[in-house]
Amino acid sequence: MKKAKQNNIVKFPNAISDVEKEIEAVLFASSEPLTTESILEKITKKNTNVLKCLEKIQSFYLNRGINLVCISKKWSFRTSQSLSYLMSSQKFVEKKLSQAAIETLSIIVYHQPVTRAEIEEIRGVAFGTNTLEILMELNWVKPVGRKNVIGKPIQYGTTDDFLSHFSLQKLSDLPTIDELGSAGLIDTSSVDASIFGTGKFYKEKQEDKKENIYSNIDEMLNSTLKKEEEE
Repeated sequence: MKKAKQNNIVKFPNAISDVEKEIEAVLFASSEPLTTESILEKITKKNTNVLKCLEKIQSFYLNRGINLVCISKKWSFRTSQSLSYLMSSQKFVEKKLSQAAIETLSIIVYHQPVTRAEIEEIRGVAFGTNTLEILMELNWVKPVGRKNVIGKPIQYGTTDDFLSHFSLQKLSDLPTIDELGSAGLIDTSSVDASIFGTGKFYKEKQEDKKENIYSNIDEMLNSTLKKEEEE
């Protein structure tokens, strides 16, 4: 590393490149988190490895008053969690979520996308007043389409705000069945792992495990044909 000495002051070269300065400026000026693709569209050098630059900037800001964070593959500057109390100028009255709201949120988290009827079936009781609406007001839950069955019921899933609030980067950062069982939070003996989490979370955790449900069809058909010939 080159260093120049002038008036007995040692000067080190700037640790951040021009393209990293551009990325830093784009993120700072943005009113919402940005993906690597949207950042690349805004900077001058289109052959830049944006992810590598972001990771370098993230490291640079690691122990500073603001941090560069990535939530659901979108990047933004946030006040350091250890200093968040300085940004609060209002008094907030804490309200605890009802047991029904907590149970509903947990079901949506692990079984999304899930319909209102499916949530009620899993809980074993009907919805209380505004239970789902409260979660939607917090912007932790949102409609994510309709299920392709009779009646086309609305399906619900979690939002990026849910991930942000609980400091999660992705759904697979959530504790697994075994981890929940080890912590004594659930009775794993009564949980069917094959159906625990049926939507996005389940697919994310099981993306490398593909089961061919038709693998035995040929064998089954052959055995059936042989029986018919014998008869």
